Amino acid sequence: MPATACAKPYSDACERNRGPILTVLSRVFADRHAVLEIGSGTGQHAVAFGAGMPWLVWQPSDVAMHLDGIRAWVSAAALENVRQPVALDVNVEPWPLAAFDAVFSANTAHIMSAAEVERLFERAACALGDEGAFALYGPFNYGGRYTSESNERFDASLRARDPASGIRDFEWIDALARREGFTFVEDNAMPANNRLLVWRRVAARRP
Repeated sequence: MPATACAKPYSDACERNRGPILTVLSRVFADRHAVLEIGSGTGQHAVAFGAGMPWLVWQPSDVAMHLDGIRAWVSAAALENVRQPVALDVNVEPWPLAAFDAVFSANTAHIMSAAEVERLFERAACALGDEGAFALYGPFNYGGRYTSESNERFDASLRARDPASGIRDFEWIDALARREGFTFVEDNAMPANNRLLVWRRVAARRP
């Protein structure tokens, strides 16, 4: 069966959260031109954000097993500014991609191992030039504490399935970002006890 004929995967969560995420990204990415989405999942975010931010070129990516579903969404939407997805795995290097001035990733940090989250930031920094923006959506802990009982239950379910996964502490995430040259700029409250965190990469000083 051709990839374009693949049934489109569907996520209720993507439908619920795309509006609030788009509201923030439309502001944060107002001066951006090319966005790499890491972990595009079903592909729903890619087409929703591509349609909502037509000034951007949106590049979806994910591990190979999800590409057919993303292609189905991208092909059905037929948006000129949304590219076909590319295979991308944080455990595989190098990433065969051109430079971007923004990176977006949703609901990835808590399903990765700690080592994979570190590589996520390392590779994002490599994909971005000076002043690049990185927006990361999902649930996070603060000061080692859950922000809600539902997040605590969600974390337990994640760790029961894969002990290497789990909701990450904001402070640890921010330390990884700073190590890669990012400066934290804002923390946005999102529905269902999620957050949208934004960093900017600091331009290197010229001698």
